[in-house]
Amino acid sequence: MSVTSEKGYDFGKDTSGIIGAAIETHKELGAGFQEVVYQRALALELEAAGIEFTREVNVPVFYKGKHIDTRRVDFVIGDCIVEIKARKELLPEDLIQTLSYLRASGYKVALLLNFGAQKLEIKRFANDRAHRE
Repeated sequence: MSVTSEKGYDFGKDTSGIIGAAIETHKELGAGFQEVVYQRALALELEAAGIEFTREVNVPVFYKGKHIDTRRVDFVIGDCIVEIKARKELLPEDLIQTLSYLRASGYKVALLLNFGAQKLEIKRFANDRAHRE
């Protein structure tokens, strides 16, 4: 699956396997659990798919090129950070938080996955200021 951002970034290249694993997780569990349950189940799906990941990662936050803090994200998979929510619906703050983590950390892509809704909600973000090596 190829999904390209306005600036030409191919989301699908880095996120299609992750989304497939998330869909399977939501299909199996449905809505109603806490975030940690979805995080553990998604880790099992990612492993089964052969996708390398790190869970509960402290990513650096940069300000004008200087490391000033760290924030914990649910998963780091290649150049992608993944944030999980388990809400009836995503809130504007969830989108802002994920986008802020993405920009400040320097990763190229972020996925925000909400397992709490009846249908899995997926938001993708591309970082136009990515600076990770």
